[in-house]
Order: sequence, then C-alpha cells, then structure tokens
Amino acid sequence: MARRSALAILVTSLAIGGCALESPPKPDEIRQQSLPNLTLPQAWAARAGLSTPVADDWIHSFNDPALDGFVTEALLYNADLMVAAARVEQAAGYAKAAGALIYPSVNLMARGGGKMGGDGSGINGLGVFANWELDLWGRVRSERAAGDYAYQAAVADAEFARQSIAAMVAKSWILAIEAKLQRQLAEEISTAAQGATTIARDRLRVGIGDDYDVALAESTYESTRDAVRQLALAEDQALRALEALVGRYPSATLLVRTTLPALPSEVPVGLPSELLERRPDVIAAERRVAAAFHRVGEAKAARLPKIALTASVSSVSSSLFVLQNHANPVWSIGATLLQPIFNGFALEANVEIRTAEQKIAVAEYGRIGARAFGDVENALSSEFAALEREAILSRAVDVNVRGLDLAKVRFRVGSGDLRGVLQQGATLGASRSTRLRMASEQLIQRINLHLALGGSFEARPAPAVAGGT
Repeated sequence: MARRSALAILVTSLAIGGCALESPPKPDEIRQQSLPNLTLPQAWAARAGLSTPVADDWIHSFNDPALDGFVTEALLYNADLMVAAARVEQAAGYAKAAGALIYPSVNLMARGGGKMGGDGSGINGLGVFANWELDLWGRVRSERAAGDYAYQAAVADAEFARQSIAAMVAKSWILAIEAKLQRQLAEEISTAAQGATTIARDRLRVGIGDDYDVALAESTYESTRDAVRQLALAEDQALRALEALVGRYPSATLLVRTTLPALPSEVPVGLPSELLERRPDVIAAERRVAAAFHRVGEAKAARLPKIALTASVSSVSSSLFVLQNHANPVWSIGATLLQPIFNGFALEANVEIRTAEQKIAVAEYGRIGARAFGDVENALSSEFAALEREAILSRAVDVNVRGLDLAKVRFRVGSGDLRGVLQQGATLGASRSTRLRMASEQLIQRINLHLALGGSFEARPAPAVAGGT
C-alpha cells in the first residue's frame, strides 16, 4: 500500500509539473514570415475614401428594402452557406474529440454465462476500468489546442462565406437591374432603327431614295433586333443567378427595380495596417497557422514516453465451479509506461510532415493577405476609374446626341445620306450603353470594396453598458 501511495504522489507531481505549451506565432510574426518583401504604406495607394475605421451595415447604404430581403433570404436558404455552417459543426465536433483525452476514460464491462452459455464456463463478472494518460509533455493539450484553433478557423471561414454571399447577392442585384436597363436601351435603339427603315422605304417609293438605303436600314434594324434578343437572354440569366443565390428555382421571374441606385457617399476605408486583423478569411488563415503549430508540438511530444494511471474494480463469480479467490470485489490501481524505441522512423517522419504543414499554412496566410491588399487597391482604383469614365461618357452622349440631330438635318436637306444617320445612331447607342455599364460598375466596385475591407454587411450589436440592467 505504501508503494502505491508513493507511486500516486510521484505521478501526480509529474502531472502538475508537466511542460507548458508554447504560444503560437503572433500575427505580426506570421506576416514577417509570409510576406517578407511587403512594406505596409501609411495609406492606400489608390485614391481612397475616409481613413476612419471601417463601418459595418453597408447593405443598408443602398437604401433598397428589396435588396435587404434578398440578402436575408440568401442567409437562410443559400446552399453554400449551409455547407459552411455544417463545416463549423464538424470542426466543433473535432475540437471536442481532440480534447477528450485530457480527462480520464472510464469503461464498464459485464459478462454473463450460465449452464447454457456459449462457452460453458458459467462465469459472471462485472468490472469498471479507468485509464488516464498524464499529459506530461503536452501531447494531448497540443491536440486539443489544434482542434480549438481549427474550429476558430472554420467559424471565420463561415463568416467570410456569409459576407461573400451577401456581396454576391448585392452584385447580382445590380447586374440584374443593369441587364434590364440595357435591354430597354436596346429596344429603344431597335425602335429607332425600325423608323429609319420605314423612312428609307417611303423615300424609295416616292422616288427620292434607292435600294441601297433600304438594304442598309433593314440590315441595321435586324442587327438591333438580334442585340435585343441577346440582352433579353442576359437579363434572364442575371435574374436566374440572383434566384439561385437566394435558393429559389431559377425561373427568371424575380422582380427588380427599374433604375440603378445612387452611389452611396464615400466609405471609411481605415488603414492598410488594420486590414489583416479584420478580414475573416485572413483571420481564418492565421488560426490555421496556430493549429498547424500545435500539431507540430503534438507530433514532437508523441516521441516521448507516455505515462498513464490505471484503476479498476471487478467482481467475478461462476455457477459451475468454485473460484479460488472468493474476495469480491477486487480493487487495483497502478500506472503504465510506454516508451517508443523503434518504429521505422514513423514518428520522426510525422514531425517532418507537421512541420511542412505549418510552412504551408504560413505561406497560405501570405497568399491570402497579399490578395486582401490587392482586393482593396483594385476596388478603389476601379471605382475611381469607372467614375471618371462615366463622366467622360456622359459628355460623349451629349456630343453624340447633337451629332445625330445634325446627321438627320443633313439627311433631310439632301446633303447627307442615310448611312451617316445610322452610323451616328449606332455611336450614340454604344456610348449610352457604355455609360450605363460604368454606372453599374461603380456600384459593383463599391460592393467589392466593402467585401475587401472586411466590414460586415450587418449592424453589429452595441456593446453592453457597464452597470446596465
């Protein structure tokens, strides 16, 4: 009994004095490792908005209840988000299982066998067996920490998926509106081409026109009809894309507004140094680095001895013969030691594998971080370029309207032909269509900017007030 007490005291002391886990690398350390050639500027290189902290709830900046409803519907029924949510649940289960060995395992075993028993022994028994591995080197704690960080990465991935789906819904909504407006514009151009065809035929009938003008006008009209048909298909496809995102059947019957929303005012863009701490996909990458770090620790600790406490209580009887030991129940307590000696270098190879996985995680962090900076800069520069182009195209539309009026006058007085009118009309239509595209592009890039900055499309709950009820 004294030996057992001494053994228990010794093992308990070892368990209490087990090595503490090392902390995973900090985000700044990871950035230095993964992006050694990147120097963060004090402000964004592209023309930026306000340098104040990034704001949330950007969906409502478009002031459209229909868009709000589409986003809410997508959050409930989008299949990709269902997959992301299930992966979070899976990661939570893995994290729970990884930490199970921290606690003792207790199992119950019972056996019964009478005269008709399969083995004929008639032995009956009941036993409770407990086993607890002492995590002296941090193997189990490293496994649990890796599971916790993997779960946090899954949560961050799910949040970025939610933000991405909201952005995709908003962009699909803009594109569906633009497609409708482009189709309407093409119909106007086609109607004008039809009128030119009628004029050409009338002029031919009264003897002041020719067959060439009629053929040219008819050819132009048929081309515009084809353009209308293509844009009608594009409108249907845009509506189906939006319906698919919100989980509806893609019937192309969804209703959207008939005008593009106004571009919201400038948004707070924060500082480049804040981006990596805010974007959920970067946060997920950082958590995966931490998980990989602890898996390396787990693999290294697996090469060291394993010590476990064991305890059991059992009772055995037989209906066929008398057992030699009648003392029931039987108690036992002890400890086991397992020291790996030779396993074909498998444990060393596992350390090398886990180390390589950590390097991959660090490199992935750098890839995602670099992409995050590029997303912001591209969205800022693209929105600014679209804004400038829309202004240029607005002036071009005005000039082309005047040019078309002059071409019509020249045609009426006989100093110009129908070809000049048709060409000028096509130029005006192209400039109007491109201007509409640039108005839509500004909104698309504004959505891309919100997603790139990592600001939530939802309003975050206000912090609790100390001492409140």
